[in-house]
Amino acid sequence: MTPIERESINFKLPKPLAAALRKAARERKTTATDLVIQGLHHILGDVPGTEVSIEIRLYQLEEEFFRLANSLGEGSTNTHDEQRLTNLEGKLEALSNRLAKFEGALMQMQSSVNASRSRRSSYYPYQYNSAPPQPQPFELEKLALRLNTNVSTLTEKHTTLSQKDFELWCKERDPSQYAWRLNSKDGLYHPVK
Repeated sequence: MTPIERESINFKLPKPLAAALRKAARERKTTATDLVIQGLHHILGDVPGTEVSIEIRLYQLEEEFFRLANSLGEGSTNTHDEQRLTNLEGKLEALSNRLAKFEGALMQMQSSVNASRSRRSSYYPYQYNSAPPQPQPFELEKLALRLNTNVSTLTEKHTTLSQKDFELWCKERDPSQYAWRLNSKDGLYHPVK
Protein backbone atom coordinates (compact mmCIF):
# COMPACT_ATOMS: atom_id res chain seq x y z
CA MET A 1 0.00 0.00 0.00
CA THR A 2 1.63 3.25 -1.11
CA PRO A 3 1.11 6.27 1.08
CA ILE A 4 -1.03 9.01 -0.42
CA GLU A 5 0.60 12.40 -0.54
CA ARG A 6 -1.32 14.93 1.54
CA GLU A 7 -1.61 18.67 1.21
CA SER A 8 -2.31 21.02 4.07
CA ILE A 9 -5.32 23.27 3.54
CA ASN A 10 -6.55 25.76 6.10
CA PHE A 11 -10.28 26.19 6.53
CA LYS A 12 -12.15 28.60 8.73
CA LEU A 13 -15.03 26.76 10.33
CA PRO A 14 -17.71 28.18 12.61
CA LYS A 15 -16.61 27.54 16.19
CA PRO A 16 -19.59 25.29 17.07
CA LEU A 17 -18.91 23.15 13.97
CA ALA A 18 -15.19 22.87 14.81
CA ALA A 19 -16.04 21.89 18.40
CA ALA A 20 -18.55 19.28 17.18
CA LEU A 21 -15.95 17.89 14.75
CA ARG A 22 -13.35 17.52 17.50
CA LYS A 23 -15.91 15.91 19.83
CA ALA A 24 -17.01 13.43 17.14
CA ALA A 25 -13.37 12.57 16.43
CA ARG A 26 -12.74 11.87 20.13
CA GLU A 27 -15.87 9.72 20.40
CA ARG A 28 -14.86 7.70 17.34
CA LYS A 29 -11.21 7.54 18.48
CA THR A 30 -9.97 9.07 15.25
CA THR A 31 -8.79 12.45 14.02
CA ALA A 32 -10.78 15.42 12.80
CA THR A 33 -8.86 15.17 9.52
CA ASP A 34 -10.04 11.60 8.99
CA LEU A 35 -13.64 12.61 9.65
CA VAL A 36 -13.35 15.44 7.12
CA ILE A 37 -11.88 12.97 4.59
CA GLN A 38 -14.78 10.57 5.23
CA GLY A 39 -17.22 13.43 4.65
CA LEU A 40 -15.49 14.40 1.43
CA HIS A 41 -15.57 10.79 0.19
CA HIS A 42 -19.28 10.73 1.03
CA ILE A 43 -19.97 13.90 -0.99
CA LEU A 44 -17.47 13.44 -3.83
CA GLY A 45 -17.51 9.65 -4.13
CA ASP A 46 -14.41 7.91 -5.50
CA VAL A 47 -11.70 10.33 -6.54
CA PRO A 48 -8.90 9.00 -8.78
CA GLY A 49 -5.55 8.98 -7.00
CA THR A 50 -6.98 8.49 -3.53
CA GLU A 51 -7.12 5.22 -1.73
CA VAL A 52 -10.07 4.63 0.54
CA SER A 53 -9.07 3.41 3.99
CA ILE A 54 -10.76 0.41 5.55
CA GLU A 55 -12.63 2.65 7.98
CA ILE A 56 -14.01 4.83 5.16
CA ARG A 57 -14.95 1.78 3.06
CA LEU A 58 -16.63 0.21 6.10
CA TYR A 59 -18.54 3.46 6.68
CA GLN A 60 -19.65 3.51 3.03
CA LEU A 61 -20.76 -0.12 3.17
CA GLU A 62 -22.68 0.51 6.39
CA GLU A 63 -24.47 3.46 4.79
CA GLU A 64 -25.40 1.38 1.75
CA PHE A 65 -26.49 -1.47 4.01
CA PHE A 66 -28.80 0.78 6.04
CA ARG A 67 -30.18 2.39 2.87
CA LEU A 68 -31.00 -1.04 1.47
CA ALA A 69 -32.41 -2.25 4.78
CA ASN A 70 -34.69 0.80 4.93
CA SER A 71 -35.89 0.29 1.37
CA LEU A 72 -36.58 -3.38 2.15
CA GLY A 73 -38.47 -2.35 5.28
CA GLU A 74 -40.70 -0.06 3.23
CA GLY A 75 -41.99 -3.01 1.24
CA SER A 76 -40.23 -2.19 -2.03
CA THR A 77 -38.42 -5.51 -2.09
CA ASN A 78 -37.21 -7.15 -5.20
CA THR A 79 -34.70 -9.88 -5.85
CA HIS A 80 -32.07 -7.40 -7.06
CA ASP A 81 -32.22 -5.43 -3.80
CA GLU A 82 -32.17 -8.62 -1.76
CA GLN A 83 -29.11 -9.86 -3.65
CA ARG A 84 -27.36 -6.50 -3.18
CA LEU A 85 -28.18 -6.60 0.54
CA THR A 86 -26.81 -10.14 0.85
CA ASN A 87 -23.62 -9.15 -0.99
CA LEU A 88 -23.28 -6.04 1.16
CA GLU A 89 -23.72 -8.04 4.37
CA GLY A 90 -20.96 -10.41 3.23
CA LYS A 91 -18.62 -7.53 2.40
CA LEU A 92 -19.40 -5.82 5.69
CA GLU A 93 -18.68 -9.01 7.63
CA ALA A 94 -15.41 -9.53 5.74
CA LEU A 95 -14.31 -5.95 6.41
CA SER A 96 -15.24 -6.24 10.09
CA ASN A 97 -13.23 -9.45 10.29
CA ARG A 98 -10.23 -7.79 8.64
CA LEU A 99 -10.55 -4.83 11.01
CA ALA A 100 -10.57 -7.18 14.02
CA LYS A 101 -7.45 -8.91 12.69
CA PHE A 102 -5.75 -5.55 12.17
CA GLU A 103 -6.63 -4.62 15.73
CA GLY A 104 -5.05 -7.86 16.96
CA ALA A 105 -1.92 -7.23 14.90
CA LEU A 106 -1.69 -3.66 16.21
CA MET A 107 -2.02 -4.92 19.77
CA GLN A 108 0.78 -7.43 19.17
CA MET A 109 2.95 -4.66 17.74
CA GLN A 110 2.19 -2.48 20.77
CA SER A 111 3.12 -5.36 23.08
CA SER A 112 6.43 -5.75 21.23
CA VAL A 113 7.11 -2.02 21.49
CA ASN A 114 6.30 -2.04 25.20
CA ALA A 115 8.50 -5.10 25.75
CA SER A 116 11.31 -3.30 23.94
CA ARG A 117 10.77 -0.21 26.11
CA SER A 118 10.82 -2.28 29.29
CA ARG A 119 14.14 -3.86 28.26
CA ARG A 120 15.56 -0.38 27.64
CA SER A 121 14.11 1.03 30.85
CA SER A 122 16.86 -0.62 32.86
CA TYR A 123 19.33 1.47 30.83
CA TYR A 124 17.16 4.58 30.90
CA PRO A 125 15.44 4.57 34.30
CA TYR A 126 13.63 7.89 33.71
CA GLN A 127 11.88 6.82 30.51
CA TYR A 128 8.09 6.71 30.72
CA ASN A 129 6.85 3.13 30.52
CA SER A 130 3.16 2.68 29.69
CA ALA A 131 1.13 -0.49 29.98
CA PRO A 132 -0.11 -2.11 26.77
CA PRO A 133 -3.61 -1.04 25.80
CA GLN A 134 -6.42 -3.31 26.94
CA PRO A 135 -9.08 -4.27 24.40
CA GLN A 136 -12.55 -2.94 25.03
CA PRO A 137 -15.44 -5.25 25.94
CA PHE A 138 -17.16 -6.84 22.94
CA GLU A 139 -20.67 -7.85 22.07
CA LEU A 140 -21.16 -11.49 21.05
CA GLU A 141 -20.96 -10.78 17.30
CA LYS A 142 -17.77 -8.68 17.53
CA LEU A 143 -16.05 -11.25 19.76
CA ALA A 144 -16.95 -13.98 17.28
CA LEU A 145 -15.28 -11.95 14.52
CA ARG A 146 -12.21 -11.31 16.67
CA LEU A 147 -11.89 -15.01 17.46
CA ASN A 148 -12.42 -15.89 13.79
CA THR A 149 -15.50 -18.00 14.47
CA ASN A 150 -19.25 -17.60 14.18
CA VAL A 151 -21.86 -16.64 16.77
CA SER A 152 -23.38 -20.13 17.06
CA THR A 153 -19.99 -21.77 17.75
CA LEU A 154 -19.10 -19.10 20.29
CA THR A 155 -22.47 -19.51 22.02
CA GLU A 156 -22.12 -23.30 22.02
CA LYS A 157 -18.61 -23.12 23.55
CA HIS A 158 -19.80 -20.67 26.20
CA THR A 159 -22.70 -22.91 27.23
CA THR A 160 -20.94 -26.29 27.06
CA LEU A 161 -17.48 -25.49 28.45
CA SER A 162 -16.65 -24.54 32.00
CA GLN A 163 -15.75 -20.89 32.50
CA LYS A 164 -12.05 -21.73 32.77
CA ASP A 165 -12.13 -23.95 29.64
CA PHE A 166 -14.08 -21.29 27.72
CA GLU A 167 -11.49 -18.66 28.64
CA LEU A 168 -8.70 -21.00 27.56
CA TRP A 169 -10.51 -21.71 24.27
CA CYS A 170 -10.86 -17.95 23.66
CA LYS A 171 -7.22 -17.32 24.55
CA GLU A 172 -6.06 -19.90 21.99
CA ARG A 173 -8.12 -18.20 19.24
CA ASP A 174 -7.54 -14.55 20.18
CA PRO A 175 -4.90 -12.74 18.05
CA SER A 176 -3.43 -11.14 21.19
CA GLN A 177 -4.04 -14.23 23.34
CA TYR A 178 -6.59 -12.62 25.64
CA ALA A 179 -9.07 -14.76 27.52
CA TRP A 180 -12.67 -13.48 27.52
CA ARG A 181 -15.42 -13.66 30.15
CA LEU A 182 -19.11 -12.74 29.87
CA ASN A 183 -20.20 -10.06 32.33
CA SER A 184 -23.84 -10.77 33.20
CA LYS A 185 -24.45 -7.14 34.25
CA ASP A 186 -23.73 -5.51 30.90
CA GLY A 187 -23.99 -8.58 28.62
CA LEU A 188 -20.54 -7.90 27.13
CA TYR A 189 -17.47 -10.09 26.93
CA HIS A 190 -14.56 -8.55 28.84
CA PRO A 191 -10.86 -9.38 28.46
CA VAL A 192 -9.39 -11.35 31.34
CA LYS A 193 -5.94 -10.36 32.56
